Amino acid sequence: MKHQLRAFALGVLLTLGGVAAYAQLAQIIKTGGIAALVSRFGGDIDKSINRLTNTKPNQNFATKVVPILSAGNGGYVGAVQVSGKPDLVKKVEAVAQLEGNFMGREVRLRALIPVSTKTPHKGINRVEGVGVSAIIDIRI
Repeated sequence: MKHQLRAFALGVLLTLGGVAAYAQLAQIIKTGGIAALVSRFGGDIDKSINRLTNTKPNQNFATKVVPILSAGNGGYVGAVQVSGKPDLVKKVEAVAQLEGNFMGREVRLRALIPVSTKTPHKGINRVEGVGVSAIIDIRI
């Protein structure tokens, strides 16, 4: 009876440990997959958003889908569509997300800044004249 109880307890611990490890691994894979998703399907997502919003890019106006970077850790957390003059939109590699609070914790602030790098730890270079025109939510 004592051995069965130990075996059961060990089985429960291994199962819980496996579930926790899987959840963390799945989160890492899915988060890293956002960059691959945007790289592979960014153009198609961009076209879909433009159809949804009846936006018609031309020689004076362009759109592009890029990943959102969490400025704190450099991880990919989502995707956005940016828009502006074509030469400026081409410079945008990602959007840096900065978070803060206002009035204590009553109001949460999130700034989305178009940047010309995918590595914010090397410095954030804002691309002036480009704005965020859509947010893409990816289920993870």
